[in-house]
Amino acid sequence: MMNPTQAFSNSYAQARTRFLDAASQAGLAVVTHAHPEKGRDGEDLAMDVVLDGSPDAENLLIVSSACHGVEGYCGSGVQVFSLQDEVLRETARASGCAVLYVHALNPYGFSHVRRTTHENVDLNRNFQDFSQALSVNTEYADLHDLLLPEHWPPDEDNNLAIAAYVKNHGINAFQSAVTRGQQSFPDGLFFGGTEPTWSNRTLRQVLREHAGRAHRIAWIDLHTGLGPSGVGERIFACKDDAEAFVRAKRWWGGEGKTPLTSIYDGSSTSAFLTGLMWMAIYQECPKAQYTGIAMEYGTLPIEQMIQALRAEHWLNKHPQGPAEFAVAIKQQMMDAFYVNTDEWKRQIISQAQESLIQAVKGLSS
Repeated sequence: MMNPTQAFSNSYAQARTRFLDAASQAGLAVVTHAHPEKGRDGEDLAMDVVLDGSPDAENLLIVSSACHGVEGYCGSGVQVFSLQDEVLRETARASGCAVLYVHALNPYGFSHVRRTTHENVDLNRNFQDFSQALSVNTEYADLHDLLLPEHWPPDEDNNLAIAAYVKNHGINAFQSAVTRGQQSFPDGLFFGGTEPTWSNRTLRQVLREHAGRAHRIAWIDLHTGLGPSGVGERIFACKDDAEAFVRAKRWWGGEGKTPLTSIYDGSSTSAFLTGLMWMAIYQECPKAQYTGIAMEYGTLPIEQMIQALRAEHWLNKHPQGPAEFAVAIKQQMMDAFYVNTDEWKRQIISQAQESLIQAVKGLSS
């Protein structure tokens, strides 16, 4: 088995090559969905899909990366390692469980070191019913101009205004206002879009083609940015359904396991969110019993994560800045969502192995 630290990459192009090579070495075919844009270095972009197991398997585990592009540096490493993890592969085969790897849900953000898609949309806020009136995040509207001032770095008045908001409302309320999702500011943070993005439409196609025949589906969507560094929080990623929560807790959060958290009861480091990606399962695979988690690996404190997002969004709105300024902001963004140390990478792989095996066993129980 490969060294866990060697599964991770320093660019999207390198990550994609390693993923495709790992699939080839495992004797698995790749289905490629080409993205309409080019990468940061002019490279081709794609959502690549690999199925390890029978297409007719009743039990299916989905493992996805880069819903939030820059977070793919972590998620891709997990996928590359897992494709070569014979313990996982043998456990899945023996259980009659297929594993579907969806590499780079948002390849544009992955390559360009952005969290958003090429439409400046947060993919995990984009799964709305766009035929209905969209909700209004009034708290974000109050903060938008403060979050993205005309000049960067923010001046003292801006810093004091943000600090006053946090003092008066609390850091949790600030996090919720900023991250919950908003539909009113296309150039803003956590914009959910006004129509389905390319990634939204393509993922739905993948689910119909590869998950439509499964009777039971588990989904582990890999994320970074919240919680203590290196700790993988298992966040319940289903509808607010008591039966599904009990099942997910039995698989991933029972006695002696890492606790299962939820955005519905306030136990998660994540705020309550809207337009979540995994809602597509209920629409594209309506006959399947679904159980899922978001695996959220910690990096930096929430204040530093939001500051990095503010800077990167400002840069996207003002691309004419000095090159060295842009490099510094992009590095700040990387540091907020990917800890480039061997210790952190080993923590990521170890916890991923555990959660994947738990999912396979849960599906077959």
